[in-house]
Amino acid sequence: MISAATTDDTKISGLLPVIAAFFGNATVCVAKFAGFALTGSGAMFSEAVHSFADTANQSLLIIGVKKTKKQPNHLFPYGYGRERFIWALISACGIFFIGAGVTIYHGVEALINKPEIHFNAWNLYILLAAFIIESFTLWLAFKDVRRHFPNDTWKAIFRKADPTTLAVIYEDGLAVIGVALAGFSIILSQITGQIFWDAVGSIAIGTSLGIAAIILIAKNRNYLITRCIPAEAEELVLEVLNSDPAIEKVLDFKSAVLDVDKYLIKCDIEFNASALMKEFNKHHFLENEYEEVKESYENFLKFSVDYMDRVPRLVGQKIDDLEKKIRVKVPEAVFIDMEIN
Repeated sequence: MISAATTDDTKISGLLPVIAAFFGNATVCVAKFAGFALTGSGAMFSEAVHSFADTANQSLLIIGVKKTKKQPNHLFPYGYGRERFIWALISACGIFFIGAGVTIYHGVEALINKPEIHFNAWNLYILLAAFIIESFTLWLAFKDVRRHFPNDTWKAIFRKADPTTLAVIYEDGLAVIGVALAGFSIILSQITGQIFWDAVGSIAIGTSLGIAAIILIAKNRNYLITRCIPAEAEELVLEVLNSDPAIEKVLDFKSAVLDVDKYLIKCDIEFNASALMKEFNKHHFLENEYEEVKESYENFLKFSVDYMDRVPRLVGQKIDDLEKKIRVKVPEAVFIDMEIN
């Protein structure tokens, strides 16, 4: 028996910070390319590519988050929750190859060829504006995560949070760090007259992007390979089942994470016949029926047919009650499949 709880599709986790980050990065991307055109700074070019990669990646994240809203159907009975992880994985690969690869390549090329750069105060103004915009979108992402995990530590949050919102946190966090590195590199190059500092800044920005991309790739991979639900959630489900007198024992238990807030639980259970009979007869049903059928075989047959009809309904009602108890303890248990052995 597979049961699915209803969900509120009007509230899509992680969408607001991604949209804010998209428009923020699109704005600063244009400004940074303008700054690079004015000065030829490798660090500014790295930051421009960084913002371009972030903008493109966040457009992919928006697609992924929106696709998770599609309702389950006969082809996809458990919904489209994993769509977000596919698009987030593509986004993380984009960060690695475009964001990290291009910026590191440009930094190494600058070290080898030593191109001439021209200092312009507009570079620092652009970087300051980018710092403010990206700090704001980073704050929105932190706020969204904290809203979903109000009582958790940040260590636990980074372990459990939606990879889409985490991607924004990593990208915008690195964007803020990258802006600081770019500004520092440009100032050092101007003071010393050496392109070395500008190139090193570009390589440092690219390296940080590569590290973040690897972390995000690993996190999305975990969601895509059908991992089980967290151990604490499994313990709560088993506690509900084992504490019910009607359950003799749990023969098998399997689970899967379908989305950041959707779990699939499948278990084989064995009912306790004695407990079920007590449940069945708590209103003296059998006692009353016995008085009516004991004198007539025909009445006994009618009772037997009626009894056989009532038992499956009693079992079904018991399973419904167990599912409600499980969802009180583990609200993420959207799909519950209980089989009677």
